[in-house]
Amino acid sequence: MAEAHMSHQPAGRPAGGAVLHRDGREGTGQGWVLFAGIFMILLGAFHVIQGLVALLRSDYFLVTENGLLVQFNFTAWGWIHLVLGVVAVLAGLGIMTGAQWARITGIVLAGLSVLVNLAFLAAYPLWTTLIIAFDILVIYALAVHGREARTTA
Repeated sequence: MAEAHMSHQPAGRPAGGAVLHRDGREGTGQGWVLFAGIFMILLGAFHVIQGLVALLRSDYFLVTENGLLVQFNFTAWGWIHLVLGVVAVLAGLGIMTGAQWARITGIVLAGLSVLVNLAFLAAYPLWTTLIIAFDILVIYALAVHGREARTTA
């Protein structure tokens, strides 16, 4: 006689401890939120680097200040990138702790980063295109899976 397989897992939890959604799918949101937090920190670091380059070596870019979509001088662009980068690093750390404010801030900052990088695209096309792609992934991760993060704030 065949024995029925009995699981000792609590209801709503498959083996391995993953969380089940109401429709029976396993939740993978924690991984996406961790990804978003790590990438916010990296994106912040990228912005800081880009800001420092704009402040210290404006001749590094492919166009002059007149060739940019929004015509600020490179000093202004440097400060914009620097401030955005520092705030993004702080938001990334908050996302990794599961703070709700950081998730919302992360979505807003990633959206701002897309806009800033679109305006700065002519100066450094490959770099800014990569940052825009990463911003979109962060927005997806936080918007779709952010509620699955543990909240501490």
